Amino acid sequence: MKIAVLKESAHGESRVAATPETVKKIVGLGHTVTVQTGAGDRASFPDDQFKAAGAEVSADGGIGGADLVVKVRRPSDVEIGKIKAGSGFASLLEPYGDKATIEALAKAKIDAVAMEFIPRISRAQSMDALSSQANLAGYRAVIEAAGLYGRAFPMMMTAAGTVAAAKVFIMGVGVAGLQAIATARRLGAVVSATDVRPATKEQVASLGGKFVAVEDEEFKQAETTAGYAKPMSAEYQAKQAALVTEHIAKQDIVITTALIPGRAAPVLVTEAQAKSMRPGSVIIDLAVAQGGNCPLSKPDELVEVGGVRIMGFTNLPARLPSDASSLYAKNLLALLPLLTDKDSKAFAPAWDDEIIKGAMLSKGGALIHPHFAPASAA
Repeated sequence: MKIAVLKESAHGESRVAATPETVKKIVGLGHTVTVQTGAGDRASFPDDQFKAAGAEVSADGGIGGADLVVKVRRPSDVEIGKIKAGSGFASLLEPYGDKATIEALAKAKIDAVAMEFIPRISRAQSMDALSSQANLAGYRAVIEAAGLYGRAFPMMMTAAGTVAAAKVFIMGVGVAGLQAIATARRLGAVVSATDVRPATKEQVASLGGKFVAVEDEEFKQAETTAGYAKPMSAEYQAKQAALVTEHIAKQDIVITTALIPGRAAPVLVTEAQAKSMRPGSVIIDLAVAQGGNCPLSKPDELVEVGGVRIMGFTNLPARLPSDASSLYAKNLLALLPLLTDKDSKAFAPAWDDEIIKGAMLSKGGALIHPHFAPASAA
């Protein structure tokens, strides 16, 4: 199989879908890899390293002759026009936010894999790109918060006096939230966290954080079978809001990470709650690309309200391009056997496999994923 690795064209995107390490392994499996010139430069993987690993490097990445094209982000219309019919394409396609692109891929008879749709099951953990990237986003969120916060994180006892530890509140205890808790604790902060999913209480405690939530009967049923948070009732939201409002006013840093696939991000920090924080406090909103968990946040823009600094990041993993690329490339490498015929090495998705069923959006010119296929096809 011929695999093309394309250079990212999205604004601010510094990641790449392959690394010299994964290229070497892919070539060892009997495939050929062509990397577009300069694709790895911003992630500190120059062309020479890809060549040394066994890849070809060309101006167009070999897109026209590829059986499988891989990227980090969605393809451009020009790129879709160059991919041959019957080929595969894999990336973080963000299909809920751009249905036109997946429709164009289907129309071009390209079998498109959305890496964010990889099912969250044990067998697919090594392919889970959402988790690998969210892990780094949670870490980087704390580092960014520390940079914006005008005080120290750990408690310091000096001859001149004592510096109090920063109080950090994590809202949303998914992969990013858990890593944020761990990172803030390592930096010496006093950490608390909240989530509507009951299972997260023990996870927060295991990392040394304090769990903050109204633990009623609705709370005990607030998780889907896929591990995502369910939308909560207005009554529960009011009770939780009262508890959180009191808590936020005492915090130095708030990091919000709550997202529900296919929906606008829930509001976790209201304007009034943000203004209740003392001057110099920081809010980091990781959900700003889907509307934000705080209505005051703006995409990739620092906003100051009453001395409180509010920053919404749309792509924190791109601020750690080398590590983010390495993890994402390994996600793709782990998925490759399910896209390949074992004997011929040709592009041949395992259509009956539950991972492929969950992540494949199009097949043979039609959208097949139940979230996007026409009602008759679904």
